[in-house]
Amino acid sequence: MIVIIRGRGISRGVGVGRVLKSSAPISFLSGVDPDSGKIVENGHPLEGEFICGRVLVFPYGKGSTVGSYIIYALSKNGKAPAAMINDEAEPIIATGAIIGGVPLVDRLQDSMSPLNDGILVRVDGANGTVEILDDQDREGTT
Repeated sequence: MIVIIRGRGISRGVGVGRVLKSSAPISFLSGVDPDSGKIVENGHPLEGEFICGRVLVFPYGKGSTVGSYIIYALSKNGKAPAAMINDEAEPIIATGAIIGGVPLVDRLQDSMSPLNDGILVRVDGANGTVEILDDQDREGTT
């Protein structure tokens, strides 16, 4: 069964990928390497993880406005996330997603709690929807 969660579309486009979720905000400037897509911020819960092709779920962005350019650089380097989902997308993340062509949705109606690491989702930034395509917790059950 496909579950659809509605939110607010910020950056158009559609992205499909496995969720990489953080309870902590992300700073793209000095927190994410634009050449590799690796989270390099010391002490961040996702430190050492690669965001390329994943659906990056985090509450909001933090840090300098140059973070928008880092999201753009990730996109140009082929290392951007497939999509992003925020509790509340602030201007740094929204601008970066738009100029980088990364689908972005925020303000989900049913919260982000069902979006656990590893589940496959489809994010539609134009319609503001997130579809849970499979839930690994249910794999192997009939």
